Amino acid sequence: MKALLFLAVATLGIAVCQAQPPATPPAAPPAATSTNELDNYIISVQWKDTKMGSSFLQVMTSEGSFNADSLEHNTMKINGPDIPTTIRLSGDLTVLNPEKGRLRLSIGRTVPYMTGASKGSDGNTIPSTYQQLLVGLDSTLIVTFGKPLVIQGDENGQITILVKRDEG
Repeated sequence: MKALLFLAVATLGIAVCQAQPPATPPAAPPAATSTNELDNYIISVQWKDTKMGSSFLQVMTSEGSFNADSLEHNTMKINGPDIPTTIRLSGDLTVLNPEKGRLRLSIGRTVPYMTGASKGSDGNTIPSTYQQLLVGLDSTLIVTFGKPLVIQGDENGQITILVKRDEG
């Protein structure tokens, strides 16, 4: 009987010594945090047009959404009066690390066009009504802070964007 008890205790001892410690759950990945969450960024968009020259729009924002609407300095004449064209810049900036960010960007402008005409007393066609057509670009880009990036180009010109950290 003592031998049987001794054998049971020895078997239990061997089993306990060879037992694996309880598995610990894997550590949770570190929470994603912005390395520059308190920085401001300057987003500059410049467009060069072979006919109308060069223009730009610049906004300052922190990480997150932004929206700017502005009038372009060039106008179009339809039936005498100058018709303004507008510029719209909106998007969302996410800082990925101190050197790069993801920029969801929407840039566009309105272009007036004639929708109706009438005959003048001299027989010439006179534009009588117009509408505005919104044209533009929607894109998501990875930007390197401080480095300009051409985002659209054709035979009429190009659009360049620059995102940089505000040093002020």
